[in-house]
Amino acid sequence: MAASPPRLAVAKTYKLFIGGSFPRSESGRYLIARTPNGDHVANYCNASRKDLRDAVRIARAAQPAWQSASAFLRGQILYRAAEVLESRRAAFLPELALAGYDPKSAARQVDLAIDRLVHYAGWTDKLSAVFGSVNPVASPHWNVTSPEPCGVTGVVCPDSPSLLGLVTLIAAPLVTGNAVVAIASEKEALSAISFAEVLAVSDVPSGVVNILTGIRSELAPGLASHQEVNTILDAAGDEPVSKILAGGASANLKRVHHWHLTSAQWEGEDAENPYRILDTVEFKTAWHPSAL
Repeated sequence: MAASPPRLAVAKTYKLFIGGSFPRSESGRYLIARTPNGDHVANYCNASRKDLRDAVRIARAAQPAWQSASAFLRGQILYRAAEVLESRRAAFLPELALAGYDPKSAARQVDLAIDRLVHYAGWTDKLSAVFGSVNPVASPHWNVTSPEPCGVTGVVCPDSPSLLGLVTLIAAPLVTGNAVVAIASEKEALSAISFAEVLAVSDVPSGVVNILTGIRSELAPGLASHQEVNTILDAAGDEPVSKILAGGASANLKRVHHWHLTSAQWEGEDAENPYRILDTVEFKTAWHPSAL
């Protein structure tokens, strides 16, 4: 009896993450992920400007319900994402190793990403208490200021640390109820889509987080000029892209914050600073009559 041929493993297909689903790019284009030695690892989608517009449209539709969810619920969902990432920890190590991280660095990055989710989960029901205020006014009114989400946040991720940077830049806007459209690391994109799989089973409502892979210089102009994007977190450290974002954002005066951090800062307290959450926050002041 002839021996059966060896089984071929099912190769993972890396797609986009838009509206809670994993579509291919409408353009049909793809990019090749390679090891530092140039060996082919996988193909992944090269998102188009239409993919970006679709992601923003879906994020805009999903954002109001996410904002209206209780702070406790948002914290529970972020904590759930940390639980799922912890359970899939081992699956991320080979992807990060293929991107050039040594085993110790890869493990540290995944552990820090898990801890970062827990950190921001704890801020969801504390941010208003810490940064809100009751203001003294010279009239018979209660005057209260509270932080509110800007709406849709565009995120441009650093090339490295690819996973930790992505997780931090997504988690911070989610704290107060923003929706997110993220452009993943251009050089180390695979772990971004694997993290999207974590979000897909973590009770994050469809459309609240959308992750695109592709060439950021192609996607940045659309992100900057889109009228439905309210704020941008730019962490790419790419000067031409930063200029594109600043120039395009002038059309609707959206805020652009540059998170140009070193590897040590991404891993340390600087990236956990609660003031970074305020980059995607507006402060609303309400007046209410009160008895003298």
